[in-house]
Amino acid sequence: MAVLPYFDLSGKVAAVSGGATGIGRGIAEGLAEAGASVVVASRRRDSCESAAREIADKTGARTLALALDVMDAGSVDAFIDETTAGLGPIDILVNNAGVVDEQPILALAEQQWDRLFDTNVKGTFLLSKKVAAGMVSRNKGGKIINVASIAAHVAWPKMSAYCASKAACVQLTKVMALEWARYGIQVNAILPGYFLTPMSRDFVTSEEGARALKAAIPMRRVADPAEVKGLAVLLASDASSFMTGGEFTIDGGQSCR
Repeated sequence: MAVLPYFDLSGKVAAVSGGATGIGRGIAEGLAEAGASVVVASRRRDSCESAAREIADKTGARTLALALDVMDAGSVDAFIDETTAGLGPIDILVNNAGVVDEQPILALAEQQWDRLFDTNVKGTFLLSKKVAAGMVSRNKGGKIINVASIAAHVAWPKMSAYCASKAACVQLTKVMALEWARYGIQVNAILPGYFLTPMSRDFVTSEEGARALKAAIPMRRVADPAEVKGLAVLLASDASSFMTGGEFTIDGGQSCR
């Protein structure tokens, strides 16, 4: 069956930070399945190479694996240059790189707080600013998708820096959308709940975690990374041509409670 034209990403170049595993890997694979050429990026290039190879084998899409530290402006510049040389200018950017740290506020060190904000917020700012500048200069618009979390709106104990950073990511998304709409650049945020990822696996698969999540999530399970594909393709494609500054929750109903 042919891809519906408004979901077709053929000829587009998509870059996914934190794309080697988990939600980022699911998004990268979904964009490739929709026809995009995909750059898989993270700090560990070996993990990216494995993911990019598997995605290419599965989908037939052109892929590229690159190292990227979103907290380092020099790394961001090099990443954009290598992407442009290898696949072409970036049409779709997915800011998925992120970290989490569980500590009560009284035990949370300043360095831990800074690490979360530098990765989850500053990294999104740096990469988006550089990519958006290129989109503006080409005058062809573009799509930016920021992966936040339902923690932007749901407060969890021991997660102050994470919750605050994801709330900041949502507000940053809205300001980007307002400033860049005139250039045809649409910016939206995905707010995932619990997915089975390397970051959450220990808790999700523990007896205590499984019991707690079944009680908290109306669908009584966590999500598979593949379940984010449809939403990502929607936001990356012409199907969302009049959508910007939005927050799109994918959490099995958890934040409805």
